[in-house]
Amino acid sequence: QVQLVESGGGLVHNGGSLRLSCAASGSIFSINAMAWYRQAPGKQRELVATISSGTRTNYADSVKGRFTISRDNAINTVYLQMNSLKPEDTAVYFCNARGIRWSGGALADFDSWGQGTQVTVSS
Repeated sequence: QVQLVESGGGLVHNGGSLRLSCAASGSIFSINAMAWYRQAPGKQRELVATISSGTRTNYADSVKGRFTISRDNAINTVYLQMNSLKPEDTAVYFCNARGIRWSGGALADFDSWGQGTQVTVSS
């Protein structure tokens, strides 16, 4: 199995910054795309940013120019640097990773999620 553990959430004031981390571990053969999603109370989970196995990134319009996604393939970790935070960024942030894992001596796809980390931005 592949486990994802997020860290770095917390409470910040309007305009502040936070950096989220998500470390993947387990029977990983390779990780393709990694992504951050968020879910605010009463709303559906939405995509925040994605990063390919290379350096190609994609962002939701609401965070472009404020958030930066990056990854360190050597340690299977993805980051989300969040600047100029707004109260509407308040949500639980989830990490997602897709790739190939070892399973009983064979290779299999995986699509794993972290447990989520709370980000609260006060006005």
